[in-house]
Amino acid sequence: MGRHVQMALVLACLALLAVMAGCSAPGSGPEPAGDSAVASVEPEMVTPLPAPSASGGASLAEALAQRRSIRSFAQESLTTAQLGQLCWAAQGVTSPHGYRTAPSAGALYPLEIYVVTAAGVFHYEPGSHQLVAASEADRRQALYEAALRQDPVREAPAIFVVTAVYGRTAEKYGPERSPRYVHLEAGHAAQNLLLQAVALGLGGVPIGAFQDQQVQEALGLPADREPLYLIPVGYPQEASP
Repeated sequence: MGRHVQMALVLACLALLAVMAGCSAPGSGPEPAGDSAVASVEPEMVTPLPAPSASGGASLAEALAQRRSIRSFAQESLTTAQLGQLCWAAQGVTSPHGYRTAPSAGALYPLEIYVVTAAGVFHYEPGSHQLVAASEADRRQALYEAALRQDPVREAPAIFVVTAVYGRTAEKYGPERSPRYVHLEAGHAAQNLLLQAVALGLGGVPIGAFQDQQVQEALGLPADREPLYLIPVGYPQEASP
């Protein structure tokens, strides 16, 4: 093989390596799915939450004994830490494998939690344990109207909205059986949240009477996220700190 031919082959190899390096440059590939997609959200819309506490507060037995439906609330707002702890109790991640505080058929996790406060409407992201703003408007009055004007929805400083994406469970269990599994899971999550509220010195009440479509419109929910529970939470009026 002549010298000129060898030189031509070397140059061709170098050119090929340069093209390959350019194709694998950082940031040139597709964005990863899941919680890392939050990186595309404007920073001011994301509220990182303090790490949840797995100790302290009332014991489980004490929380069970003290749990009551509370329908009248003081006006004091909940802290970011309290909001985060309540969200975590309902759907927080408790395992490197992604398992959560509430059981889920097939570990498919169809529930999506929203928090409605005077500051806006926020979506809880379990994997990253943060709140992402869906709206910066106070939607509590609209939610009150959608909930048949029930006073706890108007008075509570925070309303937790448990919604479900039925399709996630239906993909495995079919359209007939999956609603039962989703509804059972909503009950698990709601009870977790209510017991956590007691442990924090708060109170709450689960509400199932509301106009589904009006709730979706009031909060600007995606069409596939169907509301199952409204859970107003706050300091009980009779025990205001």
